[in-house]
Amino acid sequence: METTVPTREGQATQRVARRPWRHPLVLGLAVMLVVAAGLLLLLRLRPPELHGVLIQSPQQADDFTLTAMTGEPVSLSDFRGRYVLLYFGYTFCPDVCPTTLNDLAAMADILGERKMEQVQVLFVSVDPMRDTPEHLASYLPHFNPSFLGLTGPEAQIQQVASQFGIFFERRGEPGTAYTVDHTSVVIAVDPEGYVRMIFPYGTTAEEMAADMNYLLRRF
Repeated sequence: METTVPTREGQATQRVARRPWRHPLVLGLAVMLVVAAGLLLLLRLRPPELHGVLIQSPQQADDFTLTAMTGEPVSLSDFRGRYVLLYFGYTFCPDVCPTTLNDLAAMADILGERKMEQVQVLFVSVDPMRDTPEHLASYLPHFNPSFLGLTGPEAQIQQVASQFGIFFERRGEPGTAYTVDHTSVVIAVDPEGYVRMIFPYGTTAEEMAADMNYLLRRF
């Protein structure tokens, strides 16, 4: 666009091209684009609404080795490069454990096979007297064939559980239909071995899947 600029008397007028970016419409669009970009950046930087407890100062978990339901020794460090979801429970649990395992199975379905390649669910038995490798191998596939059960001597499991803040205690005598009181949380260990998040009992499959999507993107 051009505008006429008057000159001194006796001189011809000059036509000066107006720079397009100075046009009010162009400037308005530019401002709108900058504001929109800023809002998108703020939305990306804003922490999402998480359902689990995100550990602000994570610590690296001590490595441990237990006996898998395959009969082979398995260590936590075997899963470096993947997220590990640790759950301490037992197969004779009447309600809390199967509920949590069902939620984990539904979470796995929501995430899908591709994302679950980056996640391993480990079920650590707090009832090693009854939860033999063979029994774990017949129990866990009912929830998801990728879930891996671990067992071992009770003293060793106590040591492993204590580092994650897990308490368990048998109620009743061996040989009876005893129960085991235990802390029921799912612990997310990141690919570098750091405890990143704790899912309290009752966190739904959809909520765990949403939080795991966040962790898989960020860490």
